Amino acid sequence: MDTHVTIIGAGLGGLTLARVLHVHGLPVTVYEAEASPTARGQGGMLDIHDDTGQPALRVAGLFERFRELVVPGGEATRVLDRDGAVLFDEPDDGTGGRPEVQRGELRGMLLDSLPEGTVRWGHKVSGVRSLGGGRHEVVFAGGGAVVADLLVGADGAWSRVRPLLSGAVPEYVGTSFVETYLFDGDTRHPATAKAVGGGALFAVAPGKGIQAHRESGGTLHTYVALRRPLEWFAAVDFADPAAVVARVAGEFDGWAPELTALITEGDTPPVLRPLHVLPDGHRWERVPGVTLVGDAGHVMIPSGEGANLAMLDGAELGAALAAHPGDVEAALADYERSLFPRSAAAAVDAGRIHDLCFGAEAPRGLIAMFTGQG
Repeated sequence: MDTHVTIIGAGLGGLTLARVLHVHGLPVTVYEAEASPTARGQGGMLDIHDDTGQPALRVAGLFERFRELVVPGGEATRVLDRDGAVLFDEPDDGTGGRPEVQRGELRGMLLDSLPEGTVRWGHKVSGVRSLGGGRHEVVFAGGGAVVADLLVGADGAWSRVRPLLSGAVPEYVGTSFVETYLFDGDTRHPATAKAVGGGALFAVAPGKGIQAHRESGGTLHTYVALRRPLEWFAAVDFADPAAVVARVAGEFDGWAPELTALITEGDTPPVLRPLHVLPDGHRWERVPGVTLVGDAGHVMIPSGEGANLAMLDGAELGAALAAHPGDVEAALADYERSLFPRSAAAAVDAGRIHDLCFGAEAPRGLIAMFTGQG
């Protein structure tokens, strides 16, 4: 009898794993804390890379469906200085290897590819413990529990499954993002929409930056970056949007108004996103009956790679389990053997990109990377 796989977390990594297991006829259940697929927004655009996310979708048998979700023009990239002058501008000519899709639509595609009932919504994990012999009990906050023959933590940076394998806890990197949205940008904020262009905008300087992306329907989605201690943000009352806007915008005094409008004219209350990471080379000793995918195993600085790696983790774990019928431990060992060096290298690269964006050489270092000179 095939081992039933219990996945905690219905993000992109967990769902890709569930899909690959389903394709191979292996039994799987996903438990998700959120009450429904629409319980919260799913974030903005994702560029799906030709060496990570796209191969994962091929393994899942969903590549053609994914292509239908691609937003034309989304790969365009530009870098502006604080005065709004264009320093680098690369249009999307359709030949790039990182087409853009809406995260929510990608997640919806994965959910639609699974049999009804695969995902059990409203199951927030309150505790996990080993029962011995590779089996684990998962207890839910609303009552009830399940015993897992094979437990996979796909539950993000603050994973409840990770402590079974590792004592590592994500640490603050010294930078936080403040997230805002402008809707119907082309009509309501034409100068700002023009500054953002057709895809991604980077207006960065040492210790700070305004990063935005054009989404479907003319939405302008922004992450304002500030290198400040958590105490700096704790002193700002995020229950008072006007106070947040004033404090954050004050850090960009003198910047071009078409850029600062991404902060001051937002249509949604600003949301704080502190950046936390696990150690670059995070790994664990093989523990029978449990492993991790995505941010649960290797949360790193945002660089466009996290979602891609989560999907690749899920696809490779699913393929390994299918390739080792009846030998779960061999499958997990194969999976982790590839996972650890891949995620370590990606974490180092993410840190390098972050420094190019907000370190002493910004924005010159970022432009050098885009032009292949750095």
